[in-house]
Amino acid sequence: MGKLLIKQPGLFTTIQDPGRFGMAKYGVPVSGFMDTYAAKIANLHLGNNFEDAVMEITMQGPQLEFEGKTSICISGANLSVQLNGSEIEKNVAVAVTSGDQLKFGQRRSGCRAYLAILGGFEVKEVLGSKSWYDGITENYRLNKGQVLNYPEVSNDVKNKFASVKTKEDYIFENEIEVFPGPEFEKLSSSQKHTLFETEFTIDGSSNRMAYRFQEDFKNDLEAIPTGPVVPGTVQLTPAGNVIPLMKDCQVTGGYPRILQLSEKGIRIMAQKIPGEKIRFRRIDY
Repeated sequence: MGKLLIKQPGLFTTIQDPGRFGMAKYGVPVSGFMDTYAAKIANLHLGNNFEDAVMEITMQGPQLEFEGKTSICISGANLSVQLNGSEIEKNVAVAVTSGDQLKFGQRRSGCRAYLAILGGFEVKEVLGSKSWYDGITENYRLNKGQVLNYPEVSNDVKNKFASVKTKEDYIFENEIEVFPGPEFEKLSSSQKHTLFETEFTIDGSSNRMAYRFQEDFKNDLEAIPTGPVVPGTVQLTPAGNVIPLMKDCQVTGGYPRILQLSEKGIRIMAQKIPGEKIRFRRIDY
């Protein structure tokens, strides 16, 4: 069994897998990778299963020390990662051994990076998922001095005579794909026009539960009976806040659901930091 010592935890670092499905009837959020594509790519480069748990790292990364051989791959945001003082590339399998030090530095692009480890992180599964969530799992973010386990195996990634093609242009995109939501048609023509013409600025209060914008949006819609919401649902509050729900969102809500982000829209949004701007782009079902 290999061990990973958390010397510094970073800003907000968690363990995530695809998510916790089938639990909405109990009020349990889905959770899981915010950027499913980046997490999948990191696992693919190691020959892992897509479902293997990875480390999700937000903006400012941790400092880690390995005890045991393994291989790692980092995808998603560019956070200037160094192994033993030398910078390593993203989207490449890298062998590590006991005593190796991994450090995340200055953010260059994106918001969330994903650290996959050969065989996946071995953390406790709760309600069918290893994804961390406050109140559901024992941990909900990394802590200094914490130790994580991983399978100690040969750090040679076997040649599968295939390559993984990685596209990361989406990290720099600012158009968010959306479908009309259940209450979209309750908006007036001018509101619909404004919704797709406005450039929204990411607010500093945005997190894994929901993103918020600095701009208000005129709202004269009535509240709706409490109904289901899912990651990507865009709610419009009475105060005029347009709020895209993300992977740790609640399972029901009483605000009009005016839009629904596509899967690509969710991952683009997940890579935005406070101060960056986005626009909604309507697509059809």
